[in-house]
Amino acid sequence: MAGAGNSKVSECGPEAAWSELCLSKKSLLVDVRTRPEWSFVGVPDLQTAEAGMMLSEWRQFPGMGINADFATTLLADLGQEIPEKIYFICRSGARSMDAARSVAEALNARGETVECVNVAEGFEGDIDQDGHRGKRTGWKARGLPWRQT
Repeated sequence: MAGAGNSKVSECGPEAAWSELCLSKKSLLVDVRTRPEWSFVGVPDLQTAEAGMMLSEWRQFPGMGINADFATTLLADLGQEIPEKIYFICRSGARSMDAARSVAEALNARGETVECVNVAEGFEGDIDQDGHRGKRTGWKARGLPWRQT
């Protein structure tokens, strides 16, 4: 039986995440938003980065209930290729923190040590004075690569 892992959750801003994702093949970005958000709002574009990317809903559209199988499914999809560092991003940083914690707990239960990192401002960031996201903080507002389908 494996011993307890030492996976932990930390946090960083979008620029720091982007820098690490550009340099490390041993990192992964997991966008935990919903399918409509990926389609209509866009996703980070890692085509020029070394790291990989996965899309996996933490809260499932349309009911927005938590995906109870999130960590199990994510780790199964990774198979034996568990990265050293997994970044999690959502709209503003709340859902992704919960998702990162769930994966860190699952990794600890398996006896594995991986750093799970929440992208603090998320993809769209905070709401501005006009009630809009994506202009003050977040991946998009910081001018980092993204695309729409």
